Amino acid sequence: MLRWSITFIIIAILAGVLGFSGIAGAATGIAKILFLVFIVLFVFSLIRGGAKKI
Repeated sequence: MLRWSITFIIIAILAGVLGFSGIAGAATGIAKILFLVFIVLFVFSLIRGGAKKI
């Protein structure tokens, strides 16, 4: 997930530099969503993994 998020941020930066503001905005939105999903899953796995060790 994090890799996809970074990929979309790079696409957004390149599109912004080249003047494609619509594509840059869409790629930024997708990157934000993927990053939030990554954070939620990461926190869930930390909590779930910590519960098993106790």
